[in-house]
Amino acid sequence: MNLYKARLYMIRYLLSESSDFDDVKIPLEEGEQRDLLRGLMNLRLPEPIDQDFLKIQDEYLQAERDLRGVVDGESLPTVPGEPQISLWKGDITTLKVDAIVNAANSGMLGCFYPLHNCIDNIIHTRSGVQLRLLCNEIMKEQGFEEPTGSAKITPAFNLPSRYILHTVGPIISGGVSVKDRELLASCYRSCLKLAVENGCRSIAFCCVSTGEFRFPNEPAAQIAVGTVREFFQESGSSIKVIFDVFKDKDLHIYEEILGVTG
Repeated sequence: MNLYKARLYMIRYLLSESSDFDDVKIPLEEGEQRDLLRGLMNLRLPEPIDQDFLKIQDEYLQAERDLRGVVDGESLPTVPGEPQISLWKGDITTLKVDAIVNAANSGMLGCFYPLHNCIDNIIHTRSGVQLRLLCNEIMKEQGFEEPTGSAKITPAFNLPSRYILHTVGPIISGGVSVKDRELLASCYRSCLKLAVENGCRSIAFCCVSTGEFRFPNEPAAQIAVGTVREFFQESGSSIKVIFDVFKDKDLHIYEEILGVTG
C-alpha cells in the first residue's frame, strides 16, 4: 500500500471510531490530509485498536521516518575536552540513538491538543498510537500521576531510537525556586539512571521544561549540563549524552556553557 492509500485508510478508520466526526470531510490536498491524520491521532483515547490498522500505521510511519532522514546520533562530533557530550540542533525524532527524552506531562499519555507543536505531541504522533496505549497501561498499573522529576521508559516503536524516556519537568508560574531547580536536575538524573539500567549507550535530551512549562532557558541549560557532568563523575558511566536543541536561542546558550565555537 502506497503512502496516499495508507493515509486515507488510517483517516477513514479513525473517523469511523466516533460519531463526533460524521461531518468531517477528507481534504484533497496532501498537507491537509497529513494534518487531519495527525489531529485524529492526537485526539484518540487509549482504547483497543485493530491489528490491521497498526500494521498499516507502522509501515506508513516508518516510510515517513525514512523520508525525513535519520541521523546517527552516536556519530555526532563531541564537545572539545568532553568526549561523552555532543551538542546538536535538529529534530529529536530523527535521531538514531538508544534513547531520546520526551518532556511529558504528569498524565504521561501524550498531548491531546490537535497539531500542538510541543515535543510530547510530535513524539507520540511519530511513534504511533501504541505508545499512548502502553503509557496508559503503565499509568493504570501505577495508580497515580507521574511525580515531577521522575521518568518512565518505553519502546520508541516507529522512531529510529530504541527507547523513549518520558520525564515530567517542573512548571514555572512565577520565579524559579530552589525546589524547581532540584526537580529539573532530578529529571536529568532519573533519565540517565534509567538509560544506564537498560543498557543504553547513548541518550538525547531535549530542553526539558523550557517550552510550555516556562522554565527560563539559560538556567535550565546550566542545570542540564551540570547534572550530566556530575552523573559522569559519580557513576563512571560511559554513556554518550546529546543535548538536542531546536531553537537558535538554546543553541547559543549551550555553546557558551560548553565552550563550543558556533
